[in-house]
Order: sequence, then C-alpha cells, then structure tokens
Amino acid sequence: MPSSACGAKPITPDVHALAAMGLAWTTDCMRVSINCEDYCTAGRAFANSGALSNGKVIGISANNGSCASPPAARIEELGMRSPSDGLRKRRVVIVGAGFAGMAAAKGLRKEDGFEVTIVDRHNYNLFQPLLYQVATAGLSAFASPIRSILRRQANARVVLAEVSGIDLKRGEVLAEGRRLPYDDLIVATGACHAYFGHEDWARHAPGLKRIDDATHLRRRILLAFEKAELEVDEGARRSLLTFVVVGGGPTGVEMAGAIAELARKALAADFRTIEPASTRVVLVESGPRVLAPFDPGLSEKRGCFWPSSASRCASVNR
Repeated sequence: MPSSACGAKPITPDVHALAAMGLAWTTDCMRVSINCEDYCTAGRAFANSGALSNGKVIGISANNGSCASPPAARIEELGMRSPSDGLRKRRVVIVGAGFAGMAAAKGLRKEDGFEVTIVDRHNYNLFQPLLYQVATAGLSAFASPIRSILRRQANARVVLAEVSGIDLKRGEVLAEGRRLPYDDLIVATGACHAYFGHEDWARHAPGLKRIDDATHLRRRILLAFEKAELEVDEGARRSLLTFVVVGGGPTGVEMAGAIAELARKALAADFRTIEPASTRVVLVESGPRVLAPFDPGLSEKRGCFWPSSASRCASVNR
C-alpha cells in the first residue's frame, strides 16, 4: 500500500496576482484544479505566504494532517466572527465532507451568526480507518449520509457537487455550473497517495482511500485465490498466494493481518487444490519498526502479529 502523504513539491505563488486574475492558485502548466495533489501544494504555498488568515481562504486541510496548515477545525484561532452589522449571516463554505470538513461544520453548529454550506462530490461521509476490512471481505462499506449527520444542524446545508475551482476575486466556489458565495472558505479535500515519484506503481499497488479502492482490492485478493486453485504450475501458484503490503503503519499492519486471517479462517475449507493457510503475507516497512507512532513495546509485540509460519515481516532500510 502506498504512503498516504501527498508527494507534491511546495510552490509559492504570488497570491495577490492570482486573486487579481480570479484564481486560487496555479501550477507549472497554468492549470487550475481542485484535485488533492494541487490542494496539498496550494496548502503548503498558502501557509508559506501567510495568506491563510486573510479573511477569505482560512484553511486548506488534509484528513490526516499531512498537508494541513492550519487545521480546518480551529475556527476560533482563525478569527472567524459573526458580522456585527446584523444585516446577514456570515457565509462559510466547506469543500470536502471528510473528518476535517465535518469537524469544521459541527464546530459551528451552535453559531447562529453563520450559514454553513458543505460541498462534496459524494453524499456520504466515509470512515476510512475500516476500509481494510471492506478490502478483505470483513465488512461492507462503513459510510453515513452527510445529510443525516447534519440533519439537526439548522445553520448547515449540503450541496452534492464536484468543485472545479475557486474565484478569489468574487469570493465564490465553482461547482458544476453553480457559484457558491462565501465570506470564509475551508478547503478540506483530504490526502492523496504518493508513490515517491513512481506513478507507474499505482496499477500494481492500489491505494486505500475510497470505497471503490476497497472493493477493487477485495476483488483482486479473492480472484488471486481463485486463479491459484486452477493453476497447475507450483511456482505460479505460490506467486498468486503471496501478498505484499508496503507500509508498517496502522493501516498496513491491519491490512496484512486481515489478509492472513482471511486465508487461515474464512477461506480455509473452501478450496480443494490449494491450502489457503499456506498464503504468504509480507509486510514491508522502511523504518526501524512497524507502528512507529506508537509505543515501542506495541511495535515489538506486533512485529509479526499473526501466528503463522507462512507469514513474515520484512524491514527494509534505505
């Protein structure tokens, strides 16, 4: 599995020049975009230029904080205040209904002086930490409708649309032909996968950020067992029953363990030619230990966390 941090290199655009053109940012090829990598780049650039608290774009955030500065949910620290003239409520547009976007929306639920609009291209909030279970046939998708989550929040509305750009000059978000005006904008579009400059790895090592990613992985894992059942060449069969997970963080460890459990338990008696329990799962981590963010004792305990001689852990130092 690839790293979840964005791999884009930071740039520092002339924010005022972009605003004069009505653009939020630009890339080397002068392409205005809303995709994750551009937002990660823009987030770093805006953070470097000090433009995040200019009263317009107040935050560009990733779900895991890898390119978020400052976090979208720090409403009070960003100077958001209700208008004092009493003529209208302050309009807050939130792009992205992930963890950061929903936290920001909920943080304003008791603020009568704000009108909150949350825009997302999906109508659900996905609980990404459990996607590995979807990928290994342990769960169906763990998602909740955005409208249901915000049902009782009177000052919030949900717009189902894909954002294509931001007009800084007019203070509007462009979303499928609509223009959503804002006084404050929170961009919380999440993190994207990074392949360390090797984008060709993507077809061999798909990521795990969306429901589609999880169902795609599940299909590939289960088909590997089916193909191995019909394979007559022993070497090819062993290859089909070998799974490599790159990244020894929480998701990588859980994913590797779930594949091993799927083979040893759920599929143990389902095949006639192969022995699913002989499946080999390799967890590759470039650092000195797995689960680096946690206590070293837990890393040692989970270093080889399933009791199977057919599985092993590999530490690759570079």
